[in-house]
Amino acid sequence: MKRLMRHSGTALAAAALTVGALTVGALAATAQAAPAAPSGGDPTLTDVYIWATDVRLRQEPTTDSNVLAVRSTYWLDAVCQKRGQYVNDPAVGGNDWWTAVQEFSGSDIAWVSNLYLRGGEKIAGVPDC
Repeated sequence: MKRLMRHSGTALAAAALTVGALTVGALAATAQAAPAAPSGGDPTLTDVYIWATDVRLRQEPTTDSNVLAVRSTYWLDAVCQKRGQYVNDPAVGGNDWWTAVQEFSGSDIAWVSNLYLRGGEKIAGVPDC
């Protein structure tokens, strides 16, 4: 009987450690930040991260302008930001700030609503246009 209790106690302790490790791992996974910004961008510009999927990069800061590209969970170089058309997304809210972005130094400028960028309504470190 003592032997059975000793083995049961050891099994319970091992199970508790395993569950604890799984819980810590799960918490770490949910708290992960965006992937590291890719190298090769313009070091003088602020990196911004599109946190959403299928975000349209536009020719002007309005949803009526041409779509230049579509990106999902993606890093870009922010050139500047200004107020444009108010964008409302029932899932995340609304915002009228847009950021002019480049995919890499010297690439064409596109506009993305700040609603889909990490950093809030107006992004710190990105100058006004």
